[in-house]
Amino acid sequence: MSTTRVPQTSHSRAYERRWWVLLVLSASVFMVVVDNLIINVALPTLQQELNASTTALQWIVDSYALVFAGLLLAGGGIGDRLGRKRCLQIGLVLFAAFSAAAAFAETSSQLIFWRGAMGVGSALVFPATLAIITNLFVDPIERAKAIGLWSAVSGMAVAFGPVAGGFLLEHFWWGSVFLINVPIVGIAIVAGHFLVPESRDTTHGSFDFAGMFLSVAAVGALVYTVIESPHWGWGSIASNAGFALTALLVAAFIKYELSREHPLLELQFFKNARFSSATSSIGIAFLSLFGFTFLVTQYFQFVRGYDPLESGVRTLPFAVGAGITAPIAARLALRIGTKRVVAAGLFSMSIGFALASSFDADASYFGRVVVAMLFMACGLSLVTSPSTDAVMGSLPRDKAGVGSAVNDVSREVGGTLGVAITGSIFVSLYSPRLIERFEAIPGLIEAVPAAALSAAEESVGAAYFVAMQSPEAVRQSVLSAVSDSFMTGFGTACLTVSVVALFGSLAALRYLPARAIATQD
Repeated sequence: MSTTRVPQTSHSRAYERRWWVLLVLSASVFMVVVDNLIINVALPTLQQELNASTTALQWIVDSYALVFAGLLLAGGGIGDRLGRKRCLQIGLVLFAAFSAAAAFAETSSQLIFWRGAMGVGSALVFPATLAIITNLFVDPIERAKAIGLWSAVSGMAVAFGPVAGGFLLEHFWWGSVFLINVPIVGIAIVAGHFLVPESRDTTHGSFDFAGMFLSVAAVGALVYTVIESPHWGWGSIASNAGFALTALLVAAFIKYELSREHPLLELQFFKNARFSSATSSIGIAFLSLFGFTFLVTQYFQFVRGYDPLESGVRTLPFAVGAGITAPIAARLALRIGTKRVVAAGLFSMSIGFALASSFDADASYFGRVVVAMLFMACGLSLVTSPSTDAVMGSLPRDKAGVGSAVNDVSREVGGTLGVAITGSIFVSLYSPRLIERFEAIPGLIEAVPAAALSAAEESVGAAYFVAMQSPEAVRQSVLSAVSDSFMTGFGTACLTVSVVALFGSLAALRYLPARAIATQD
């Protein structure tokens, strides 16, 4: 029987201060989620300042999420072995150091590298927070409340990221969106030192380095292939080879993990339908959400003409919806069952994305735009709180670190693939449409340098620059062509994630058990 340093009695100091601990852990998670999204509002600025293409922008977003996702299983396993508080503190220090380096990147390649390095710190922070919560809040009702609040913070961070990013870009240079992490980390480290208790699992063997390598390689191969396939050509030799390599790596990971006595990921967890279905629901929700947020900030700034701060403020309805819904979602699942709540959440998100697919350049903000965001936000909270509680409640508390990592991997892999897939769909439709529209404008091809036209195909920001530099007689036609091309890709991408969310809703109804059969301890 494993032991833990956190006494599970109502008389322990750790138990008595558990709500203060939750506050510190939520602040740490808030910072990680904000940094996952704060970059989105800066994408148009980065296109101009670093001369970044659409593919480079995808990698600026995905490098962080990719490393984060790839190392989460390792981070959860390390926390279970060495101590979750220790991992949390080390992760926060690394996150702050790499954030400072990212702030002073001079090229898109440098920024991609440092964003990826920040993912290392996040991979230690995120699973530790949820594992500590699960060890402290042992009563199912209290745990549901705590996870509901934890999820509410994550949901509000989705909207706070763009707002904070917009404010910083309005008053400072783009690197400030990374430097802001440093003082927040300092506060979290000091508070965590005094408040957060240590806990660990003592029933473990040697660390599974081979499993970690295979998991990172499999996720990396998949995301890289999805991002680059529009340039290689879907169905091309390179694209098919990338997907084949991914399949081989996944198969190798599964085979190797099944052969180990102490694997990085105990695959028998997935035999529990509540665990596996809840994990899948989280992944589908974040795939859909991150895919949408990658494009909507560009929609606000390029198509609607809002500055970064105005764009960020216009995401606040998302925070309102998530903040209201998340605290009650897990408790609602205790009353009517996880199945109904999660399925309703994914269906709500599907409606929101479907509404977004009908946006045009002049869509009413206080009409379809706000309504769509509220459907998405409320739906996300209905999915994440009950699903996270289902995942963590399905495992022994001593395995909370790995369980938390699986929960987080589903979020991050889903979000990373969401950016990759929607970005790829967008590029696949935007570029041909733009060429078609430009060729229909008399004299434009002859008047604009070939290099500028090529850049416009790769970057929406470059396309708008071309429009402003075009002869006055055709400038409005060029602007209309760019806007129309953007909306063609945007609408199809939103419709795609709407279908994905709808599929997830139906799958939850079919496979997700309404309640746990038994709680493991």
